[in-house]
Amino acid sequence: MINSEILITPLKKIKTPGGDVLHALKSIDEDFSGFGEIYFSWIEKNSIKAWKKHTKMNMNLVVPIGLVRFVFFDELNKKFTVHEIGESNYVRLFVPNNIWFGFQGVHSTASLVTNISDIVHDPNEVERLMPKEINYNWELI
Repeated sequence: MINSEILITPLKKIKTPGGDVLHALKSIDEDFSGFGEIYFSWIEKNSIKAWKKHTKMNMNLVVPIGLVRFVFFDELNKKFTVHEIGESNYVRLFVPNNIWFGFQGVHSTASLVTNISDIVHDPNEVERLMPKEINYNWELI
């Protein structure tokens, strides 16, 4: 069941003169599973990046700029779980491997997705489907 596998961790924003400090992940966090690399992905307003499944990588997703809708697909039960995270809902999503997901920019400008992964990215451990291969309505409400 996807709902119990994806962990949501509220993150701290610390107000400081000249600009805020935003926390993302600490090695002492309960869901820390190791460090492989950090990478960033911009997503434009209304753009969709779907569908992808990592067979080995566990992800820690943070959106420090903008707002992004993440959609996770449970193959077994044919159900979706949706989380919108970003500046107005500053949390980290821990996503274990073997879950199909896609995401959409829902902010008025481009949004920045940060993935703190537990392994170095390996294109051989990623499976992909075209957006229409999993039937999800991406229309903005």
